[in-house]
Amino acid sequence: MTANNILFYSLAAAIIPVLLYAGLIYWVDRYEKEPWWLLSAAFLWGAVPAAILALLFNFLFSLPAYAFFSEGAAEFTSAGLVAPVIEESVKAIALFIILIFRRHELDSPLDGIIYGAMVGMGFAMVENVLYYLAAFGEDGAVGWNSLVLVRGVIFGLNHALYTALTGLGIALARTDRRPLVRIGAPLLGLGAAITLHALHNVSMFGGTLAALLFGLTFGWGGVLVTLVIIVLALYQERRWLRHYLLDEVNLGTLTADEYAIIGSAARRNRYRLHLLVNDGLAAYRRSGRRFQQCSELAYRKRHHAEFNDPAGPEAIALLRRSIQELG
Repeated sequence: MTANNILFYSLAAAIIPVLLYAGLIYWVDRYEKEPWWLLSAAFLWGAVPAAILALLFNFLFSLPAYAFFSEGAAEFTSAGLVAPVIEESVKAIALFIILIFRRHELDSPLDGIIYGAMVGMGFAMVENVLYYLAAFGEDGAVGWNSLVLVRGVIFGLNHALYTALTGLGIALARTDRRPLVRIGAPLLGLGAAITLHALHNVSMFGGTLAALLFGLTFGWGGVLVTLVIIVLALYQERRWLRHYLLDEVNLGTLTADEYAIIGSAARRNRYRLHLLVNDGLAAYRRSGRRFQQCSELAYRKRHHAEFNDPAGPEAIALLRRSIQELG
């Protein structure tokens, strides 16, 4: 590894883990895949506008600390206070844009986690490249290797975790009628993201084994809590599918066998794999579109039942026709 090829290695070290993590996040969305273009837009927001805004505002809001404190105190203040607030706020902008302009895509708490994690992965990718280049310039290959291990592997999911908490709060606000939840959930989600981010930065500032263990506790502890939330959200989505699609069997939209398959992610996968092997790619893709629309029908029916959406009946009728045409 030399100064001539460090950019290539830094890009590879930042991009490859992020793509793997992003693929894992996409796979988790079992019942209703979010539009790839919107997921890509969320990822790009984190990678470009959010990263640029964070660099700019971190610099501006850290200037007073460097003017009045010692260098060590200023770095601690910037890492522990300024950066978490700025970075989580600029990342959250994309999620509020989705809430305002594409709110129908936020059908469940899991959707908010997915979009938030995608924003976080985009941000982490760009930030990691900058940190890797700086580490090589300061400490050479040894410092570069250590930082890649810490930022890319051990704490590779941290930015996804932080923004996923913001996304969870926004999705809860979207799917709940209570005013307190609709106002408080996004603020709590963003507050949790900022708090975890700050705890991580402060713990890593010491550079000791104890600090590393402290960071791991909050970082991977948060990941494990988020995984539990994801499992519970998937269970809730399955319950919604089975509840709101049950009468579609009597209406003739679905057969009893199709209803049983749609309500189970594992049975969906086995069924589609059988189609791929025996009937080809076209049948496989067609079944995917049909299952997707069945999930959308269930979520649309739930939203109409919960919020009495005026556009609900028309949208439900259109989805039913589309599902029957794909049958």
